[in-house]
Amino acid sequence: MAQTVTETAAAESATKVSALRRLHHHAFPVADHEVTRQFMEDILGIPLKATWCERSERGAVDPEAEAMPDEWQVTKQGTDFCHTFYELADGGAIAYFQFDGPNKNLVGSTNIYYHLALETDQAGQDGIHKRLLDRGIQHHIINHGYVTSLYVTSPDGLLFEFCVDPEFVDEIREIRTASAHDDLKRWLGGDHTVNNQWRGTPPEIFPGRSLYDPPAK
Repeated sequence: MAQTVTETAAAESATKVSALRRLHHHAFPVADHEVTRQFMEDILGIPLKATWCERSERGAVDPEAEAMPDEWQVTKQGTDFCHTFYELADGGAIAYFQFDGPNKNLVGSTNIYYHLALETDQAGQDGIHKRLLDRGIQHHIINHGYVTSLYVTSPDGLLFEFCVDPEFVDEIREIRTASAHDDLKRWLGGDHTVNNQWRGTPPEIFPGRSLYDPPAK
């Protein structure tokens, strides 16, 4: 039976390497840059590489302002803000904004399905785990089978995941890549059969203080 155009395109895409080479940066608003710096550098070991001191100039004098999406219009003209970049080993970065004035509390809480996952090796994950234990900071570790992850929430509510691949990661990748489109089509069609035969152990909880204090509603 001949393949459809969609199926052919999907098959071809499975063999391609994305032209999007790496994470450039992931941005998130924070309430206190210094508290964030301590979390990023002192606990996670990700160095601060750039600090940009900026002022928002988009407003009535900008003829393009009206064409911008409403959700982008969150700062008034003349709002001062500071934009920091913490660099990963591949050159990508995790970036943060702190605002001055009425926009300073743009920080939002997250849930477990909104998170930032970073790859590391076992020594890297162990180092973060030890520093969290030494400081009495709450976190947990889950063996998902296809990856073992350490989770910790930042001072402003961004959930970080630090992933260590198993030794047989290439075998897992080959199996899942071969069936990725079929698995998605099956699930969307109503067949929700679990296909993670490597599923690991339940979460290992390490109690302690939380760095994130959600704002009162």
